[in-house]
Amino acid sequence: MPDLQDIDVLVIEAHPAMRAQLRSMLNGIRVTRVTFVASALSAVEKLQTRQFDLILCEYALGPGQDGQHLLEDLRTRRIIPLDTVFIMISGERNYERVIGAAELAPNDYILKPLTPGTLHERIERAMHKRDTLQPVYRLIESGAYREAIEYCERGQDELPRYRTDFMRLRAELLGERGLHAKAEDAYREILRTRHAPWARLGLAKMLFARKQYEDAEMILESLVAESRDYLDAYDWLAKTREAAGRLREAQDILLTAVERSPHRLGRLRHLGEVAQASGDHATAERAFSEVVRKGKQSAFRDPEDHVRLIKAQLEQGHTADAAESLRDLEQSMSDQPAGAVCSAYAHALLCAASGDRKGAREAMLLAARRRSLEADLSLPLQREMAETCLDNLLEDEGSELITDLLRRATDATMVDSVRESLRARGREDLSIRIEERLHNEVKAYIASGAAKAHAGDYDGAVREMMQAVRKMPGNPHVTFNAALALLRHIEENGWNERFATRARMLIERYRMLDPLNSRLDAINGLLQSLMQRYGIDPTAIAATAASRPASRQILDGLPE
Repeated sequence: MPDLQDIDVLVIEAHPAMRAQLRSMLNGIRVTRVTFVASALSAVEKLQTRQFDLILCEYALGPGQDGQHLLEDLRTRRIIPLDTVFIMISGERNYERVIGAAELAPNDYILKPLTPGTLHERIERAMHKRDTLQPVYRLIESGAYREAIEYCERGQDELPRYRTDFMRLRAELLGERGLHAKAEDAYREILRTRHAPWARLGLAKMLFARKQYEDAEMILESLVAESRDYLDAYDWLAKTREAAGRLREAQDILLTAVERSPHRLGRLRHLGEVAQASGDHATAERAFSEVVRKGKQSAFRDPEDHVRLIKAQLEQGHTADAAESLRDLEQSMSDQPAGAVCSAYAHALLCAASGDRKGAREAMLLAARRRSLEADLSLPLQREMAETCLDNLLEDEGSELITDLLRRATDATMVDSVRESLRARGREDLSIRIEERLHNEVKAYIASGAAKAHAGDYDGAVREMMQAVRKMPGNPHVTFNAALALLRHIEENGWNERFATRARMLIERYRMLDPLNSRLDAINGLLQSLMQRYGIDPTAIAATAASRPASRQILDGLPE
């Protein structure tokens, strides 16, 4: 465990008196490298530019904010690494019950009133546990998921104090790799020895992934019945009912969860989406209004929320309210690429609702042109924009939007929805033409990469395939051949940990895209043989991950 004098600490506390008290306590236990911020927004800004060993966070951060929501944002958006310790400080007596039911729990929590002895003990305990699990975290962040699972299997036997932690990590890793049946077995093994709510939730998630919705729903309903504070179980129960086509029941459970925890933007957004899909546009409008209002205090504002709000308002004929929402979008976020696209698209929707077909067409043309400036939009919104282009006789613009969408799509559901949308418009010819174009693009990239490798230009082969991955992140053939190009580069030029890390991540992505493909064993075998040839210790790979910065320019095309 590192000396506490050597750790960097971020304290998130809204009250000046409490910040002063924490500073004094931390100095008293020789923790002196401390940064203080007063809000969740300031914390996110700080964490996006600097890494800390430990975060001490007050649970109650002021109106519209709390530490648990901040933690969930930081973890799910990967703003903090796995080995950053997060300790929550709370004066709420029911916090212990709340956090015991959280899917993304802090590493530890401390109930007020604080004492220097308790603070010291909890920090030392959390840091010791962090150091014990750190080899697994390093393997995960290096893309060595198989080795991480194997390390967990050894850890749960060799380090009984942290047996449950290793078992939980292993189950989560199996699930994230798409090995749902094995993950289900791992969660059942945990449940044989302890009745942990998080393990029951994990089991329900694996059943959901295997489309065993009734079994998943039974577990989730029992979790909700046992604890009204188990908000993650509410979320997954809603997802399960939604997947089963019971939208109104999904909406009802989300309404209950929002009443208990009104600040979580993702939950409010999900409520709005489900209500919109079920035809309850009034509830959708209320939900998206709250998302837009609360989003103004968040570091993660999304201009698409304004579009969703405007659509809900227009569905009810609230044209004046929709126009006001559009003005708010234009004033607050039109300087961002995605905000500019959303503004133009929302203007097109407003024109169409007012019967102004010419204005709708002109606004949609502007939205499509702005989209070409690399605005980052969700695939569902991009599909809606493409449909609106086609409905306004903008075939070239609609075709480009669909082509880009299909390049980026990572699941068959989105691809099928696009095909169905074009079929419903009598444009199967367009679907066939676009898919043939993409097929030829993939063939061209792979052939070019192979030709460069055959000519001995392994740098060029990697660069070519990285560009292809950036353009088509959901295409399994591109993903496989990009991983292969990286491994052939290593084979010919020597070990390069940066390339190996990217190859591992691409192999895992390929596993998710095409889990039954027999080529998985072959490419994993090639990676293992290269590690053996160069004497690479799997448990030490993360320590050398940044040792070859000169190769960075070759990999610029690969998303992190």
